[in-house]
Amino acid sequence: MLINIYTIVQLINTLFNFYSTLIVVYCLMTWIPMKQGGLLQDIAAVLDSVCGPWLNLFRRFIPPMGGVDFSPVVAIIALQLMQKLVLQLLIGILI
Repeated sequence: MLINIYTIVQLINTLFNFYSTLIVVYCLMTWIPMKQGGLLQDIAAVLDSVCGPWLNLFRRFIPPMGGVDFSPVVAIIALQLMQKLVLQLLIGILI
């Protein structure tokens, strides 16, 4: 039973970390000039459809300051807090 719990915890950790990485990559891609209809623009559109809804939750409350968008930082912190909460609840239920 311990292997199954460990596997589930690792899977959840991996998914949360992967999503955080996608947010970072999405933010970095906004600094790259992209050609209309190019591959990078297609990748950015996919990342926007995956990361955009989560980031938009925070963009409503945190306006850009001096042209810098701090919502990804807050979004990643909130994601990490949610990860810890989910793992604590899961471990409390399964053990």
